[in-house]
Amino acid sequence: MSGKVFVKEGQEVNFTDIVAEMLSPGEPFIIAASQKLGIQQQDIKIYMQKKVGEQVKKDEPLCGYNAFFGLMKNWVNSPTDGTIETISEVSGQIIVRQAPIAVTIDSYINGKVVEVMENEGAVIETKAAFIQGIFGIGGETHGDLRILVDSPDQHLTADMISADDNGKVLVGGSLVTKDALLKAIENKVEGIVVGGIRDTDLIEILGYEIGVAITGHEEVGLTLVITEGFGEMNMSPRTLELLKEFEGYRVAINGATQIRAGVMRPEIIIPHEQESEEDEEEVTGGMTAGTPVRLIRQPYFGMLGKVITLIVNLQTLETGSKVRAVEIELETGEKVIVPRANVEILEM
Repeated sequence: MSGKVFVKEGQEVNFTDIVAEMLSPGEPFIIAASQKLGIQQQDIKIYMQKKVGEQVKKDEPLCGYNAFFGLMKNWVNSPTDGTIETISEVSGQIIVRQAPIAVTIDSYINGKVVEVMENEGAVIETKAAFIQGIFGIGGETHGDLRILVDSPDQHLTADMISADDNGKVLVGGSLVTKDALLKAIENKVEGIVVGGIRDTDLIEILGYEIGVAITGHEEVGLTLVITEGFGEMNMSPRTLELLKEFEGYRVAINGATQIRAGVMRPEIIIPHEQESEEDEEEVTGGMTAGTPVRLIRQPYFGMLGKVITLIVNLQTLETGSKVRAVEIELETGEKVIVPRANVEILEM
């Protein structure tokens, strides 16, 4: 749906600045008016007191009649404040729609508007550190980054969290416990970034099991980004060191995840003004020997390693499919050959 864009190209925006707004149609209320009045559907307009497009208040008469000198009354009143949208002579129904609901979209990150799409939105550019997780829940949010662990193998437990963490994004190591999640929600923590979580704990927090659909719309009270996978899994040392480097910075995180068509990964974005020590060509040049990677499919799901070589000839899978493959040396020292589609580059 189209809306109104409030920013201009070249404008600097902050995390909470409203970029655009749209009016979502209000809830419709369908009233079986002819049935309630005991009349034929095609006669409904004869008994109407209001017209299409008129605004009405709750309990205000819409249609009806008085008979026998007022001794018999039969009226249909509006169930809500709103506008009469439809009066149907086919069904005898009246539709009253509530007022439109304003839906606003904030900037999500701070940066500069580089493109405005009329009636749709804007493209915002920022210099930032960017980390992708493997799974997440909860939508876009932001907060000051606080590191709660010293090493990638430490658990994030409830006793580490306090009222001072209100509005912050907390970083753990290999696992976040269920009690820690509940305490974080209680203390209004904005987000948690951690290596792993037990699937049973996640189900208990949500109240249901996550399916294959996209996540990101859960209303549990915070956004959760899992960087490695399910179970107790050490956060990548490189990821933790990067997060430590930016402790205290305002960060944007989003837990939205989609595993199948149109893959989406949860993300942490840390806008900053620091000069990069890495060669830009090395970061953007694609997969080469030595490139750090993470495997995103079983049986090596969540494991880290580095590229040994890109195999030129197509490899045949057990299914009979022929795919481009890559040889990876895992952190354990094991060397494996997997489809390139099952690998993602760790760019930071």
